[in-house]
Amino acid sequence: MSDLSAFVLAGGKSTRMGQDKAFLRVGNESLLNCALRVAGTVTENVCIVGAQDKFNGFDRVVVEDLFPDRGPLGGIHAALCSTTSELNLVLAVDMPLVNGDFVRFLVNQSRESGATVTVPAAGGGLQPLCAVYRKEFADRAGESLRAGRNKIDPLFTNTKTRIVTEDELTQAGFSAEIFRNVNTPEDLELAKRVASDLI
Repeated sequence: MSDLSAFVLAGGKSTRMGQDKAFLRVGNESLLNCALRVAGTVTENVCIVGAQDKFNGFDRVVVEDLFPDRGPLGGIHAALCSTTSELNLVLAVDMPLVNGDFVRFLVNQSRESGATVTVPAAGGGLQPLCAVYRKEFADRAGESLRAGRNKIDPLFTNTKTRIVTEDELTQAGFSAEIFRNVNTPEDLELAKRVASDLI
């Protein structure tokens, strides 16, 4: 599916974790390998967004931020500026409970809606780091970054956005728990327990 690429956001500072999250393990694989595997269920075009020198050992294209140190929006912008695909799955490296079934579901929702952004809602908020973006969203992201604004959610206003509600997720057989991310050692231990329950 050449109209679809995937990008794993792995450029965070991991301040609360105390070490690089990408290389922490849940089960028998690192968070990064887990995210690459899940993204690879929908496309062969899977790239890493992060520092080139950190990910040299991976057989993947590594995309570096054009606006360094600007958080996830900088990563999304870099991904969309680099892509040749119309649709682009963005997945944070620290969401080990997101699985292949879910990203396939999300991509299908994006294709059916034709929206610029297809984003799930869970836990009282949107989940922009597990979403599908059309390449055109790069323009909005770039405008915001140039203006010094790093928040993602406000950009969905006046953008054709398909919000996949928590009710829709439940009806499709998915739990809001899959969006639980790993920011602290405690989060990592909880993710390991939940992951073992899912096996």
